[in-house]
Amino acid sequence: MKEIATALVKAQKAFNPALKQSVNPHFKSRYVDLAGCVEAVIDALNDNGIYLLQKTYDCENGIILETIFIHESGESLECGLLHFPAIKHDPQGYASALTYARRYSLMAACGIAPEDDDGNQASKPKPNLPVKSHVEPEKLGLLIDKMRTCETKEQLFASYKIALQACHSEKEWETMVIKVKDELKGLING
Repeated sequence: MKEIATALVKAQKAFNPALKQSVNPHFKSRYVDLAGCVEAVIDALNDNGIYLLQKTYDCENGIILETIFIHESGESLECGLLHFPAIKHDPQGYASALTYARRYSLMAACGIAPEDDDGNQASKPKPNLPVKSHVEPEKLGLLIDKMRTCETKEQLFASYKIALQACHSEKEWETMVIKVKDELKGLING
């Protein structure tokens, strides 16, 4: 492990910040996407002779992924398995889970975190959102996306119930989910 350990230390010193450049339209918040995570580390890894591999494993209800660093010396470092459940069990749901798993596994393996564009802005409470929220905005965004793909009112109601539970009884979030449900209900026939 001597060669890869030395190379990883050198690479980590050259990592760029993972900037929040993508926008979540549901919550009008910024986040770092998978491309931003890869861009933050790939040049430094490659410049130090390290290949980044993200290996997937069979899983019935989501994605199991492992980030592996392979050094040109032949040494490798496996960073552990990460399971992400698929909210929808269709290609879009699995692709979304894969993207999330790749992003979070890479950030954990590289020891990076999304960097705020403006540290002062990040410390201010967000208007119209609970300050101490138990809601996971990205997860709720996926649940709302699932609501938007429903073809029947029965599917919509089932998706709506799951999204509502993810609001943890926080009125601001519940109001948003109810509004989306009401908008979609009028568009679905049957």
